[in-house]
Amino acid sequence: MVITSTPLRVSFFGGGTDYPVWYREHGGSVLSTTIDKCCFITCRYLPPFFEYHSRVSYSKVENVVRNSDIVHPSVRACLQFMGIDEGVEIHHVADLPARTGLGTSSAFTVGLLLGLYALKNRMRDKHALTADAIHVEQELLHEAVGAQDQASAAHGGFNRINFHTDGSLEVKRILTSQTRLAELGQNLALYFTGFSRIASEIAQEQLNVTPHKKKELDMMLQLVDEAETIVTSPGRSLDEFGRLLHESWKIKRTLTQKITTSSIDEIYEAGLSAGALGGKLLGAGGGGFMLFYVPPERREALRMRLKKLLCVPFGFSNRGSQVVLYEPEEVYDKSLTAERSTVYAQHDPSTTPQYQ
Repeated sequence: MVITSTPLRVSFFGGGTDYPVWYREHGGSVLSTTIDKCCFITCRYLPPFFEYHSRVSYSKVENVVRNSDIVHPSVRACLQFMGIDEGVEIHHVADLPARTGLGTSSAFTVGLLLGLYALKNRMRDKHALTADAIHVEQELLHEAVGAQDQASAAHGGFNRINFHTDGSLEVKRILTSQTRLAELGQNLALYFTGFSRIASEIAQEQLNVTPHKKKELDMMLQLVDEAETIVTSPGRSLDEFGRLLHESWKIKRTLTQKITTSSIDEIYEAGLSAGALGGKLLGAGGGGFMLFYVPPERREALRMRLKKLLCVPFGFSNRGSQVVLYEPEEVYDKSLTAERSTVYAQHDPSTTPQYQ
């Protein structure tokens, strides 16, 4: 049995420049951090004593007679990518829900791939794990996703991630004191606005308009440089970081009409009226978590102003995806697996839960 822990992330600046359609022509950068909220994946080879070949448990449960019948796209693609035909059992739980702008989808893919490598008694470094996850999501699943979430999940930490026109990327740890990062964290507040639509659907519209948004994306890219300078310069007030978030949000919300809604705009304006200096909706848009930069003396006023919303405490984390339990076991006799698949081949795939 293998258990992996993979962190979720908060993206501050540069979102949108991590899509291949943009950075392969212009280059891109994002400033982001992983946080102390994670997704956990348990995987093992399934003993040949059940009426199904594999079992996948997430918000729903799938029992299938062959791995190609798995509905969950990432699980099916990861098993295909790893060449695993044997029966497996995979369970997923997380500290925070999916589709909320915290990179949960890519964290799942990264954590599952790492677990499957361990299940096959193989190691994978962080850079290679990032590349594998990007390949699964962009090439096998053809999802409208960028490349920052996979890098954050695999590497962990407060980083600047640069994307180059040749398709390569580099993860550069932000070099500043832990005291300054702690101070920045004390000025951030995370509020849940409600579940978003499927992020890839919103991202697809952004991809469609990317060629027409060069001015806006160039400005968002420049903000990454400015934000990095603020964080790494002890003499500068971190309040500038908050005001920069406000500038970035004003630009981001103009990229497509699906990024924000009237209710989200109301929440954001309420936050500013309570004393927040800036903020942004995390992820592709449409809902999920909103991040505010608010000075400590105004934090209570913000909490009272947004008392109908759930505030989620969090901290920065330097840990990337990691194996937290490794108890290798032998693969069960494939002849038994084949025999079991034959016996239950009349299973009706239409009864399998649909992935949403």
